Amino acid sequence: MNYFDAIILGIVEGLTEFLPISSTGHLTIAEQVLGLQVDDPAVTGFTAVIQMGAIAAVILYFARDIWAIARTWVRGLVQPEWRGHRDFRMGWYIIVGTIPVGLVGFAFRDFIKNDLRSLWVVAFALILWSGVMWAAERVATQARGEKQLNLTDAIVVGVMQCAALVPGVSRSGATISAGLFRGLDRITATRVSFFLSIPALLAAGLFELKDALGGSISVGETLVGTVVAFLVAYASIAWLLKFVAHHAITWFIPYRVGLGILLIVLLSTNVLTAT
Repeated sequence: MNYFDAIILGIVEGLTEFLPISSTGHLTIAEQVLGLQVDDPAVTGFTAVIQMGAIAAVILYFARDIWAIARTWVRGLVQPEWRGHRDFRMGWYIIVGTIPVGLVGFAFRDFIKNDLRSLWVVAFALILWSGVMWAAERVATQARGEKQLNLTDAIVVGVMQCAALVPGVSRSGATISAGLFRGLDRITATRVSFFLSIPALLAAGLFELKDALGGSISVGETLVGTVVAFLVAYASIAWLLKFVAHHAITWFIPYRVGLGILLIVLLSTNVLTAT
């Protein structure tokens, strides 16, 4: 990997991490096009680490909300009068919603890093999960906002987040769809998706840090990729929140399906290799 590769991958990560089109899938494609070894532990680690740039963008963008949630949650642990506050409940929702993906991701980490790192998996996941997104919008009532969020919502969204461990599904596509299935409005579902992304992706990045820095990729290249991912992701967050306020997530389905079909064609004709 060189600095040009790091910049390209940082841009891809920042653009796709929070859109329902699968950042892992796009990064796998980009790595193939750049001639990188997709299943190299250093490349896999680099991919996970630059996600921390996107997470830093979420933390900065929602800094006021995150601080209010964290402060209220800590107060609620020692002061009962704070436990009825919405931010105290949100703190628990984030914790509980993160547990499923943490357990599944750790238990199947080798399978996810090796067996699922295939463009065939990405292609079919892009197409098949589009059906879930379409169904979510079809049944969505959008009758409930953040004030009506409850523990069951957090558990359902958290469990659905596990599907995003499959490259091509999309973490935001999975979690926003889950929120819509639960009757949440798109903005609330998207905000919950952002909040749940923080502990999940931060933990993944820290866990993979040793592979990213212990292999063939330099600290400088990793740092450049992370910074680029941060800058692009910040703009993507602002755009997505405005977009979902007025548009269904089904707008992304033609792109997902088209990309999936293109991948199948390219793989079938040996223009690209699966890993």
